[in-house]
Amino acid sequence: MSLAVVSRTALLTAVGWAALAGAAAAQSAPRAAELDEVIVTGMPFGVTDRASLLAVEVLDEEDLAVAPASTLGDLVNGLPGVRSTSFAPGASRPVIRGLSGPRVQVLTNGLGMIDASSVSPDHQVAVDPAEARRIEIVRGPSTLTFGGSAIGGVVNIIDDRIPTEPAEDGLDGHLSAQAATVDNGSSFGGRIKANAGPLVFTADAFTRSASDFDVPVYPESRRLLDEEGETAGDERTVENTFVELDQYGAGVSWIGSRGYIGASVKHVETTYGVPGHAHEPDPLDPDAEEESVSIGLEQTRYDLRGELAFDSGPFSKARVSAGWADYSHTEFEGDATGTQFFSDGHEGRFELIQRERNGWQGAIGLQLLERTFDAVGDEAYVPLTDITEQGLYTVQRYDRGSLGFEGGLRLDNRSLDSVAGERDFSNVSASAGVFLRPSAALFLGLSLARNERAPSEVELFAEGAHVATGAFEVGDIDLDSEVATSIEATVHFASGPFEFDLHAYHADYDGFIDLRPTGLDDVDSDLPIFAYVQTGATFRGFEAEASYALWEAGDRSLSLSGAADWVRASTDLGPAARIPPWSVTAGLDWTSDLFDAGLEVRHVSEQDRTAAFERPTDSYTLVNLKGSVRPFADSNIILFAEAANLTDAEAREHASFQKDIAPQPGRSLRVGATYRF
Repeated sequence: MSLAVVSRTALLTAVGWAALAGAAAAQSAPRAAELDEVIVTGMPFGVTDRASLLAVEVLDEEDLAVAPASTLGDLVNGLPGVRSTSFAPGASRPVIRGLSGPRVQVLTNGLGMIDASSVSPDHQVAVDPAEARRIEIVRGPSTLTFGGSAIGGVVNIIDDRIPTEPAEDGLDGHLSAQAATVDNGSSFGGRIKANAGPLVFTADAFTRSASDFDVPVYPESRRLLDEEGETAGDERTVENTFVELDQYGAGVSWIGSRGYIGASVKHVETTYGVPGHAHEPDPLDPDAEEESVSIGLEQTRYDLRGELAFDSGPFSKARVSAGWADYSHTEFEGDATGTQFFSDGHEGRFELIQRERNGWQGAIGLQLLERTFDAVGDEAYVPLTDITEQGLYTVQRYDRGSLGFEGGLRLDNRSLDSVAGERDFSNVSASAGVFLRPSAALFLGLSLARNERAPSEVELFAEGAHVATGAFEVGDIDLDSEVATSIEATVHFASGPFEFDLHAYHADYDGFIDLRPTGLDDVDSDLPIFAYVQTGATFRGFEAEASYALWEAGDRSLSLSGAADWVRASTDLGPAARIPPWSVTAGLDWTSDLFDAGLEVRHVSEQDRTAAFERPTDSYTLVNLKGSVRPFADSNIILFAEAANLTDAEAREHASFQKDIAPQPGRSLRVGATYRF
């Protein structure tokens, strides 16, 4: 049977089977393996980070307990190889190795968001990092389990809303609060988990608010002011950058000795301003002012997830997950309703994990997606589109200690049906890798990958003014799939006080889909016309991290760390747009049972290698200082503080469409507390 005829019935049958089997098997509940010991994103059977060919960064529960309240892109910005679209405090998506939008998958527990965040940089991801227990960021294309939309990388937010293990001592939870000076921001949240026999219940709620943020310079850049023939004013606040967010959810699982089955619901509402995104006043009213645009986002999402272990046979366990979501995004022009975007659909995944035999591990899986996207209003530049996807994949790993191999294969079918036309894509992606362990301290790897990505609905069907990008965008219904062939080298080294990681990569794109200027202007909107075209492209670069323990005594240690990244991207039409410049980061960290502290200095280079209609960006250096204290012996309460951008430096993120009107926030003090029970 072809992938195109795999129906929703197969998914619902698998879900029903897992639910019945999980309930029938539920007895006493085992403790799961510690999540932070393995990487689960991209490897369903789990691989430790020191034995992975994937380039992975992890923010664990300890990191997130003291992390700033922010959108996802801003939270992960600055990790090796990762930047942010930084469109506004309410809307930022991750940029991985210079790629963003439809090339970077944002997931929740391995499933897609079913939102409209990849359509435009001013659209927020329908998830807040506050709900995460762990975030895994996988860089590069070797993530076959997630398909062509992960050709640039994956950010997977892992929560505990559907419990996979019981609460410790029958009840556990988390409360947090923090406030910041740069935007008068505050956030509060909490989650709780409680046992009732084999049932485990969870509930969580988070709220966040912030005003317009302060900056050290006039918001418009020197280059933009020179072009406009204007001079800088006294303003030191980026207008219309407020954020209001509320999110709450609940879940329940039946947990037994051989697995679990559970369900959850989540609702998120957020309203945020978009700087520079304003509509012209009514020409019939000479006293009218430009109306600032704010965005109101709502999503309700339902998830089901289960796992069943087998006592014997070729497979050790089966997993099933499914998500249903209803999403709306409304742009308000002042108080009036402007353009609206809607996305609703469902996604499911079924996996069989092979039993490990003599170092051989593997998994096979099926992924299904149905989604409808629609837009209504003056900026509805993409028509109503129905999207269906089916993917069948396998990943395999053979590890004999000193030598090992990895490989994977994925078959995809993606259909897009809109009033502008219909397209159907069948893609094949594959990867292969080899790794060596010359010694216990050293891991060397080399991987090859060939990934195909079907064009998105925007790239195919766009036709209209898009104020967020400052262009009249025109899609091309005849676009072919984008094909990336890449090679990546991996080095992990850990011996005594010294640790080192390196990933170096080279990727050639055949049919790279790029948005390019046509040299014409749209008569009605006065915006330059940009068209989606296909061209050849090359991306190459590296990410490196190192740490050294300078001194250790009991629970106390002083360590030095460093990181660097660099990416260079060229197309047959010239440099690719919004490619981040190289950066280096150095840190000095003190840790102990009572008190932790860290000093970080991060330098980001200038970027003067630009595409058409793109301005260069100056370099900047940020100095950050943080500390946390656990005043009680059981460490349940953590008090923390951070002084960010101590020198009040002007910093503009080159990957952002807004860099010339909205620099990064200025000097800020953030304080907070976390209580775990």
